[in-house]
Amino acid sequence: MTIDRHNGNQRLGYPVAAGVFAIGMAGTTLPTPLYGLYREQLGFSELMVTVVFAVYAIGVITVLLFAGNFSDEVGRRPVLLCALGLSAASALCFMFEGGLPMLLLGRVLSGFAAGLFSGAATAAVLELAKPGQEAHAGFAATAANMGGLGCGPLLSGLLAQYAPWPLTLPFLVHLGLLALAAVATWLLPETVAHPHRPHTLRPQGLRLPPEVRGVFTPSAVAAFAGFALLGLFTAVAPAFVGQTLGVHNLAVTGVIVFTVFLGSTVGQSLTGRIGVRTALPGGCLILVVGLSLVATSLAITSLPVLVIGAVCGGIGQGLAFRAGLTAVGHAAPPEHRGGTISAFFLVAYLGISLPVVGVGALTMVLGLRGAGLTFAGCVIVLAVAVGLYVLRHPPTDDD
Repeated sequence: MTIDRHNGNQRLGYPVAAGVFAIGMAGTTLPTPLYGLYREQLGFSELMVTVVFAVYAIGVITVLLFAGNFSDEVGRRPVLLCALGLSAASALCFMFEGGLPMLLLGRVLSGFAAGLFSGAATAAVLELAKPGQEAHAGFAATAANMGGLGCGPLLSGLLAQYAPWPLTLPFLVHLGLLALAAVATWLLPETVAHPHRPHTLRPQGLRLPPEVRGVFTPSAVAAFAGFALLGLFTAVAPAFVGQTLGVHNLAVTGVIVFTVFLGSTVGQSLTGRIGVRTALPGGCLILVVGLSLVATSLAITSLPVLVIGAVCGGIGQGLAFRAGLTAVGHAAPPEHRGGTISAFFLVAYLGISLPVVGVGALTMVLGLRGAGLTFAGCVIVLAVAVGLYVLRHPPTDDD
């Protein structure tokens, strides 16, 4: 696949595309520190919080199934502009929130946007890299994803705690950032050589090119385990901080959620140095350590241990995530790269959604602490199993 130099500004490269990616993903986690305010205002349970969160993931998965490869056909820019529009619509739903239905609609629209960003933006960042920049672009793509997800709760937590209109201003600020991202996207070069209108809209499933299948399974399963940890922090950790630890400062909540994504970005930065074959099992091991610390923090009610566990678990998730995405992205043929990356994210988002709803249901029986401990134990078992699997069946692409 070659870049069409006749469309877009030749001087704008992968850093600009990564910035657009980060702004788009920040919107998906923007409501995280605000769930406590919504609970007070609307009076719903912790289970409903996880349902609102999971509706977002269902939106992501739906788009990945039905339109995961669209950017391979219609081009990266149109898909990115559509994703930015959906993200703006989501922000408007939260700004003019009138009850639970609008929250659910906003989360679904946010999920649609994230589903489009996951494949199209990642592929665009990789393809806008010049020769010799591939490794930097791979880190930029994964760092934009995780960094954007981390900056969302950090931004909204600070604004909600220290600025007026806590349920409005964060989304207003994000709308401004989305406008800047739309301008940048319009100026980006199109990297699909011959974009065309797709003939049909049908589920793409997980059909993968033969070149990718050996790499895909260990990479995607490791991503599932890592994203389960991210789901815990973005959906349940704010409630634990407020209800169990008694910390009601929304900025602190935002910082705590940010730390797991900061750890992920650090882990991603290390992946290129140690290689894919080492990073996948190593990431799973560090993820187990992080989950064990999170479980310990729940058991002894310790905020510092929770933060250390978040950073450690994030590093493990970042190592495994970037290693898997790098292996899958490099193994995929250019004409199927967007769809293949979307399939990878589909498995990851199953990890961020299904276990979290289980935690919400368990809180009704075991309470918040008991549900968190059960969740941590289950994901530890999964991460150990994945680590052993990738040691025996490492990816063949060690780029």
